Amino acid sequence: MLAEVFEKASVSTELAHRMIQAAEAKAKALGKAFVIAIVDESGVLKAFSRMDGAPLLSVQVAQDKAYTAAGFGLSTDGWYEFIKNDPPLAAGATTGIHRLVVFGGGYPIRVGDRVVGGIGVSGGHYTEDMEVAQAGLAVVGS
Repeated sequence: MLAEVFEKASVSTELAHRMIQAAEAKAKALGKAFVIAIVDESGVLKAFSRMDGAPLLSVQVAQDKAYTAAGFGLSTDGWYEFIKNDPPLAAGATTGIHRLVVFGGGYPIRVGDRVVGGIGVSGGHYTEDMEVAQAGLAVVGS
């Protein structure tokens, strides 16, 4: 029976909330409102914050960034680097993979060598989204 199942590690609720708090602190330091989403290893929403004044469209974008990062174990900005010089892959990936985001702000959450979730941030320029997400990610392992 054991050969027919496997165990998956997942981000805990406690860690997800600590990550949200750290990301919000960075957002406040930047003086902007962001949406921050944490998903589990399967891409299902685990923790979420829409800071007061954060753009409505950022609600879905943040979740999709987290989903992309968890689903492939690759940061969203890493996707752009992966597909930019491959026109067939770029066209197929961006139109054929539902919820795929290929600009910065989403990172896989890793504990050891295992992807246990993803963090996605939206609300500013993607470089600012990356800063806020990295602040949340810095909580992992601390």
